[in-house]
Amino acid sequence: MTKVLAFGTFDLLHAGHKFFLQKARELGDELVVVVARNKSVERIKGKLPLNDERQRLEAVRALKFVDRAVLGKELERRYEIVREIGPDIIALGYDQKPSEEKLRKELEKIGVEAEIVRLGAFNENEFKSSRLRKLSQAGAKG
Repeated sequence: MTKVLAFGTFDLLHAGHKFFLQKARELGDELVVVVARNKSVERIKGKLPLNDERQRLEAVRALKFVDRAVLGKELERRYEIVREIGPDIIALGYDQKPSEEKLRKELEKIGVEAEIVRLGAFNENEFKSSRLRKLSQAGAKG
């Protein structure tokens, strides 16, 4: 049984996120999704997500092609969850950090052997979280 791991913020869950997760699911028999903690998102992106981590987790859990969704660890311990899940494949979105090279080094440190697959974009100019966030905020002001 091939276990696939995908991770992200998944704020304002949109068609691009769903495309990414569906493609990740097609890579194996089970898809486990790690949803980033609020504090981790704030430290990485410089701002809190619009939706709380519990709301984002429940939105991802509700997707029929996601077998399991869990909250990630705090930023300093983010790779612990990878070791706990023990994936065969880690799926990365087209614009997702870290680089494959950095991720391979981190996997080596924790003793996880997993294939890393970078998936393509789905209509990236329309379904980009930062763009949708701006549109959402503009709509709230207007």
